[in-house]
Amino acid sequence: MDTQHTSAPSRARSRNAGHDHPNRGGLIHDNSRHTERFTVIGNHLAQHADLSLLAIGLGTHIQSLPPGARIDIKSLAARFPEGVARIAAALRELEKHGYLRRERLRVPGGRIVTRTISCNQPPAARRHRPGHESADRERVSDRATRPAPAPAPAPAPGDCAPGPRRKALSAVPSPSCSAPALLQAATDVLTDLRRHDTRLLLSATDTAHLAPGVAAWLERDVTPAGVRRALTEGLPETPLRRPAALLAHRLTALLPPPPAFAPPAAAPPPVRHPFQTCDGCERVFRAPAPGPCRDCRTAPRDISSHRTGQPATG
Repeated sequence: MDTQHTSAPSRARSRNAGHDHPNRGGLIHDNSRHTERFTVIGNHLAQHADLSLLAIGLGTHIQSLPPGARIDIKSLAARFPEGVARIAAALRELEKHGYLRRERLRVPGGRIVTRTISCNQPPAARRHRPGHESADRERVSDRATRPAPAPAPAPAPGDCAPGPRRKALSAVPSPSCSAPALLQAATDVLTDLRRHDTRLLLSATDTAHLAPGVAAWLERDVTPAGVRRALTEGLPETPLRRPAALLAHRLTALLPPPPAFAPPAAAPPPVRHPFQTCDGCERVFRAPAPGPCRDCRTAPRDISSHRTGQPATG
């Protein structure tokens, strides 16, 4: 009879599916802790189910850049070999899923620029964070228990419903002389702008507000054609939301200095005539031509007496 081996296992051990076997394939992480030059990227971007691999990589690259870095299509195409078309498509994917947001801003001078904002957690990703659903439910229940606001009274027949209040136009320069002819010339310049750019169609209120600013330019020896060029050149190609605000800014920011007046000419030096001898009294005096002196011209009888040697008769 064989001897029983008490040290042998009673049954074969099953392979634990939770541990990787050395002979099996798969990913193994060899991680070390970052202490500098690292960026935290959420799995909602790194493992996004709808984004392409190029969009995921481009979004990761954008989130690692410092503020102020240029991420327009041309700059990214110069940095990576994918090309303009593929990078533009990847940027559209990121913008569609909320990882990028574009805003148009007006900078000093009236130029329009585009600012791109990178979101490390877009709204779709924030909704999947732990506790977010409960917070949403609390806000919904709070709105449900809050009394509804009273409806606004309907406008009376013939009245117009109030629209959104627009921001007042900025102040414009004022001329030193408010002559009606000068203000009329400034108004003519403003009303003529729409013939050169149809977007510069101004209302009567905006024209009255901007006319003193144009008059200040005309008062500084700027021709109407020069004012028109300063107001219409270099405008953005996009539609203008409020052309009067742009014109008010240009009238103030580009106002030329007053003209420098030339000093008055110096008075000519006095003319010094040559010396002459009076024909009557032989007095020496200055005159442009020979002849009697002033006293002899006023007393002709004395001159005749001097010439004849006889006393003058009354």
